[in-house]
Amino acid sequence: MEPQTDDSATAGAPATPARRVALDAMGGDHAPGEIVLGAIQAAQEQGIGVWLVGPEETLRAELARHDTTGLDLEIVHADEVIGMDEHPAEAVRSRRRNTMTLCHELVRDGKALGAVSAGNSGAMMASALLTLRRIKGVDRPALGAVLPAADGARTLVLDVGANTDSKPAYLVQFALMGSAYMRSAFGVARPRIGLLANGEEEGKGDQLVQEAHQLLKTTAGAAGLNFIGNVEGRDINAGTVDVVVCDGFVGNVILKLSEGLSKMLLGTIRKELTAGPISAVGALLAKPAFDRVRKQMDYEEYGGAPLLGVNGVSIISHGRSGAKAIKNAIRVAVQTADAHMPEMIAQGVQSIAPATEVAGAADDSASAS
Repeated sequence: MEPQTDDSATAGAPATPARRVALDAMGGDHAPGEIVLGAIQAAQEQGIGVWLVGPEETLRAELARHDTTGLDLEIVHADEVIGMDEHPAEAVRSRRRNTMTLCHELVRDGKALGAVSAGNSGAMMASALLTLRRIKGVDRPALGAVLPAADGARTLVLDVGANTDSKPAYLVQFALMGSAYMRSAFGVARPRIGLLANGEEEGKGDQLVQEAHQLLKTTAGAAGLNFIGNVEGRDINAGTVDVVVCDGFVGNVILKLSEGLSKMLLGTIRKELTAGPISAVGALLAKPAFDRVRKQMDYEEYGGAPLLGVNGVSIISHGRSGAKAIKNAIRVAVQTADAHMPEMIAQGVQSIAPATEVAGAADDSASAS
């Protein structure tokens, strides 16, 4: 079905449809105002077009509040919105014309580079799986989150919530997908991959970690992975590893802890710098440095987490995302698409298929016994 577009929302010569990103304009705590504003900022600063998916009348009203002259912004009408507290799979299946599914359909049909939403993350994943499907050979797609590290470095942690229960073969695939993402999105020539454990020694960790370690050692060469062994939680922000692999339960705890810790540290520093007249003078002098630190630690600077392992680009943003986060999520979607991420992952998965299939068969046999 062709999307129902609002041509009056577009001013000036529009860009090629393929250079647009599909944005769920009703997703997140601050929709639609902050979401639409983020789309406008992305169009202004990045020169990218945006499909705004949501109720036409509501989005028309939001666009009317801003000067959109010359920007490629079009509305795709959708009046079915999935709430943050709804059951993801049930909601996606029962309301096929919801905003998230329409975003993914635009990607599937080649009308958008990627889909972005700050709405119900589980529903966004379910929609991506039902619409875009998994890449052949990928057992479980994974969510990757970019966290700040020392000296301006970045560390990709995955999975951060898509899979609470994992098998060793899944973690190997996460490593491959994470390596491909860091090479393409951040230009890291040979990403260092670490397996999260409670110690650096090879024998550390629970059964999942120990088996995944052995499988990574076996497959790293064939897959071209730079596996450096086990890493600990403190290594994530040390700048000594580029990709940290773990199951989704642990990864989600890390993500939420990092967000809370960053907010607390920035708030404490700000409070202390303005505690008195002398501190206030120091704060004025330290403001440029403080702004640089805040930018590095602010999750909104990273936009959103890519869902790696599906046949298309799907970016899941924080539910509290404001305009800046949405603008950056759109940038991440464009970068991921331009890097041909799904194709790169598909090629990599084929290189490790024999080893992971053997490991998967062993897991199934053990479960059956």
